[in-house]
Amino acid sequence: MIEVAAAIIQNAQGQLLIARRKKGKSQEGMWEFPGGKIEQGETIEACLQRELREEMNISIAPYEPFGVNDHFYGSTHIRLFAHMAKFICGEISLVDHDEYRWVERGQLQEYLFAPADIKFVEMLQKEV
Repeated sequence: MIEVAAAIIQNAQGQLLIARRKKGKSQEGMWEFPGGKIEQGETIEACLQRELREEMNISIAPYEPFGVNDHFYGSTHIRLFAHMAKFICGEISLVDHDEYRWVERGQLQEYLFAPADIKFVEMLQKEV
C-alpha cells in the first residue's frame, strides 16, 4: 500500500486549488487536489508542505484532516489522506501538472477528477 497526502487548499476568497496531471503521469489529464507520497517518518502535514513547495513553489498551512480514501488502481493500493490547508504565499509554477485553477466548491463537478479524489469532491459539495 502506498500512502499519499492531498491538500484541499483554500485561498483568501474561499476558492479551492485543483491541478491537472500532465501527460506522461499516471492519471494524466485528470484533476486532483495536489499532494504526493508520504515519506517514511514524515507527517501528513510535513509531506503536504514539502510536496507543494517542490511541485508548485507555494507555501501552505495544513490545519485539519478532511478524510481518508482507500483506492485501488488495478493492483496498486493507495491510501489517500486529505487535509484542509490555507494558501500562505508563492507564485504557482507547475512541475507534475500542466494546468491549475482556483474554483468554487460548486464548480468541482465540472472537472474530471482522478478516481481516488472523487470521494473528497463529493464531501466538499455536500458542504456547499
